[in-house]
Amino acid sequence: MDIIFYHPTFDTQWWIEALRKAIPQARVRAWKSGDNDSADYALVWHPPVEMLAGRDLKAVFALGAGVDSILSKLQAHPEMLNPSVPLFRLEDTGMGEQMQEYAVSQVLHWFRRFDDYRIQQNSSHWQPLPEYHREDFTIGILGAGVLGSKVAQSLQTWRFPLRCWSRTRKSWPGVQSFAGREELSAFLSQCRVLINLLPNTPETVGIINQQLLEKLPDGAYLLNLARGVHVVEDDLLAALDSGKVKGAMLDVFNREPLPPESPLWQHPRVTITPHVAAITRPAESCGVHFSHHCPARKRGEGLRASRPRTRLLIKHQDSCYPWRELNTGESYVSRRPSYAYRCQHTCI
Repeated sequence: MDIIFYHPTFDTQWWIEALRKAIPQARVRAWKSGDNDSADYALVWHPPVEMLAGRDLKAVFALGAGVDSILSKLQAHPEMLNPSVPLFRLEDTGMGEQMQEYAVSQVLHWFRRFDDYRIQQNSSHWQPLPEYHREDFTIGILGAGVLGSKVAQSLQTWRFPLRCWSRTRKSWPGVQSFAGREELSAFLSQCRVLINLLPNTPETVGIINQQLLEKLPDGAYLLNLARGVHVVEDDLLAALDSGKVKGAMLDVFNREPLPPESPLWQHPRVTITPHVAAITRPAESCGVHFSHHCPARKRGEGLRASRPRTRLLIKHQDSCYPWRELNTGESYVSRRPSYAYRCQHTCI
C-alpha cells in the first residue's frame, strides 16, 4: 500500500513519520513535482493539479475540516481527479476540542466585559462596569454540523441560552433549533453572540452581510470560526463603526494571510488570529481518521473507504457554484456526508 502526502506549509517529515507509525504496513512518501510513481491513497491540503491528475487512486483524504479547496480546483481542472475516487475530509481528530476551547474562552471574554476593560486600560481609566445578565446573553450558532454540536455542548456548561440555525432542524438537548431561510431572522433576533460554523457552499458565501448584521440585537458580537468568504468585511467594519456590532473575533478571512493594509488589523473592536482555531494534529489525524474510515487496516488489509460511493460532478447553472458532489449510495439518504453540497437551484 502506497500513500503520497502533500501539504504546502506543514512539517512534512513530521507527518511522514507519524503516518508510518500509525500505518506500519504502508509505504509513505512526500510527493514532489515530477513524482508520477503509483500510489493508492493521497493525503493532501491544497494539492497541485499534477499531483492527483491521471492517478488511479483508491481515495483522497483532505487534511482539514472541509474539501472546498479541492472542489474549487476541480472547477478549472476537472481532469484533476477521477470522478470515481472517494474524497474524505477530517471529521474531528482533535479539532472539535480546539473549537470548544476557542469559542468558550471568547464568549466568556465578552460576557465578563474584558474587551471593555482592555479599552479602559489603554486610556488608564478605572471604572467598574455593570454585569451582563446570563439569561439575556443568548449564544447563536450558525451551522449545526459536528463542530457546531461540540461548541454547543461546551457552552451548555456555562448555562447560556443557546440556539442554532441550519438547513434542517436539529434535536439538540437544551438548544433551540431554527431551520431554513424563513427562520433565519427569528434566529438572529436574540443572538448576543453569533458564532459562525457554516460550511462553505454557494448559499453561505457572503451570508454575514449588512442585511444579516442588521437583524442582530444592538451591541452583538461576532465570532467567525468557519470560512472568510462567509463575511462581507466592509459590511462588518461598517457595523462595528456604527456600534451595531460591538466586537468581532476573526480567525478566517477572505484573503489569507490577511494583507497588512486591511483595516481589520487596526480596528479597536476586532481581534485577529491567523486561522488557528482548530489545527490539524498529526498523531490524532493519522490514528483516529484512518482508523475510522479504514477499518480493514487493523486486519492487515488495504485501506478502503468505509462508505463506498460514486462521486458525480454535475454542471450547474452559471449562477451556481460550478460543481456538485453527490453520494449515489444508500448512505446519502440515511446520513448525508459533509462533503456533499446542495445547490439553491433545482439544477438536477
